[in-house]
Amino acid sequence: MITGAIFALFLLCITIQLVYVLQFFSAIFRINAANPTATDNIQPVSVIICAKNEAENLQRNLPVILAQRYSNASGINNYEVVVVNDASTDHTAQVLEGFAARYAHLKVIHISMDAPRILPGKKFALSKAVAQAQHDILLMTDADCVPASDTWLQQMVAPIQNGKVLAGGYGKYAETKGLLNAFIRWETLHTFVQYAGYALSGMPYMAVGRNLACTKAALLAAQQTDVWGKLPSGDDDLLVKSAGKEHNMAIVASATSATISAPSQSWQEWFNRKQRHISTGKYYRTGTKLALGIYALSHALVWLLFIAALFTTEWQAALGVMTVRCAIYWWLWQYVCNKTGEKGLVKWFPLMDIGWMLYNFVLSPYIFWKNKQQWI
Repeated sequence: MITGAIFALFLLCITIQLVYVLQFFSAIFRINAANPTATDNIQPVSVIICAKNEAENLQRNLPVILAQRYSNASGINNYEVVVVNDASTDHTAQVLEGFAARYAHLKVIHISMDAPRILPGKKFALSKAVAQAQHDILLMTDADCVPASDTWLQQMVAPIQNGKVLAGGYGKYAETKGLLNAFIRWETLHTFVQYAGYALSGMPYMAVGRNLACTKAALLAAQQTDVWGKLPSGDDDLLVKSAGKEHNMAIVASATSATISAPSQSWQEWFNRKQRHISTGKYYRTGTKLALGIYALSHALVWLLFIAALFTTEWQAALGVMTVRCAIYWWLWQYVCNKTGEKGLVKWFPLMDIGWMLYNFVLSPYIFWKNKQQWI
């Protein structure tokens, strides 16, 4: 009886996992591989970066952003870059002033240490940037991110010019050696598969602020919502919660439209970062939280019940079913890796798939119980 119950529950969880593939994750195959990179009449764009003690990152990454290929018919840059220096104590101000003297399309905003704040953390700096942004299309990234190509801007804002309100891109992490780096990149790609699949299925719920385009009107409206000022970060997810509707969010995924960030160098650093990132989850719509929760639970139970089934008389059937499930997910991962330009991740399956189960057990309590009210 126990053997039958274990195997029946195992099959149920496998079925749920496959339903998610069909309902949500298979939508990533609909991402247009030839996203338009320009239109006949390109619209001006404001690129926004909020920086706090980011002198070294700005020195390294800002030139790539300022050199994007995005000009009007006369060959003049058709975008501005708005950088907010949020009370930095390093030499961020000097770095930015040096760039401003050389680049006419760079606008620098300085916030003093004693400036009265009406919003916590990054939200205050972002509000200053939006207030002074000249254009109706915004593209947001972080100071520690570098675009993967000089057509990043073109690709990210093309869906907005074609009528979308939001365009979520892929924010990848640089590849280095070691298990930590592999898991960081795996978890990042897995998150992308989830929010891309949901958005393309008409249920947008999140994006990553290091590679996100939107209309200025959408961001201004999001800033007026009740939950906007409750967290120092989470502006990306709260923006999608406010503005995201059925089929008004595009997903931009290519090796050249991504941004690249330096990964955490220790498990503790990564853990602290994830606590801050996932704290917005409590503000997702009820249906979204339910869908994400069922997926995570079925994912964990698939592995736990599979291990239990291996010690029963149904072990051969369980092994066969699990092989089919893993093959489908492996095929999905291979496609997404090719689409985003990620290398070397597929070989880690299913080790990282099991690791993601452990990740959920460890970090899920922070969604409900903890907010990190600090922007570092």
